[in-house]
Amino acid sequence: MPENTKRILGIHAGLVFAELVCVSAFALEIGRALSGNTLSWAYVFEWPVFAAYAIYVWHRLLKEERAPIEQDDATPNETNEPDDSALRAYNSYLNRMHAAPTDDSETPS
Repeated sequence: MPENTKRILGIHAGLVFAELVCVSAFALEIGRALSGNTLSWAYVFEWPVFAAYAIYVWHRLLKEERAPIEQDDATPNETNEPDDSALRAYNSYLNRMHAAPTDDSETPS
């Protein structure tokens, strides 16, 4: 099975799990609210909002997964970063430091 198909099935499975949790919690809270627990009325309205948000996230993830991958126009030797003279000077300094011969006779033992 292709990797892309596995990810899409995982996204669908996540939605099913989230909706099952939201529907179960909604059913529990509506039962508690109808039996006199006034705090549960807040949850009765909250769980459908969570379920709607799960659908929104599911839709966004599918859209992102199915979008074509954009190719980067940069070749391996060039970057899309802005030209920075300070960075060039620092990199030049580092190259000179690494290229300089080391004299081990001056280091104390």
